[in-house]
Amino acid sequence: MKEIPETILKAFAEDREGVCCLATASTEGVPNVVYVGIVGHCAEGFFVANNYFNKTKTNLEANPHASLLFLTKERKAYQIKGTVSFHTEGPVYDAMKAINPDKYPGHSAALFTVESIYSGAEQLV
Repeated sequence: MKEIPETILKAFAEDREGVCCLATASTEGVPNVVYVGIVGHCAEGFFVANNYFNKTKTNLEANPHASLLFLTKERKAYQIKGTVSFHTEGPVYDAMKAINPDKYPGHSAALFTVESIYSGAEQLV
């Protein structure tokens, strides 16, 4: 995993507004984008709660490359690119369950291994 600058972690933790967008693609290159609301960061990286993934999980199991987009209150966009692995136990899963409301199933945590981070066209990581 690449080192994530404090400015990006701060933007994610303190300035993020609204839901995030998670983009995946099938092995044939067919894109899929979903809104995700239960998103967090732990020592292992950024994670998303798999509450109702269907096409998203199918895509990620076949092609683990994905992108996570979030906006700040100042309308600055950050795009996190990397590979995703699913966790059903351990520290990443526990971190997801800690922020996932009880009304959602929290089947697994989708963990991003960060390869790059962009803001607009500028590569930050």
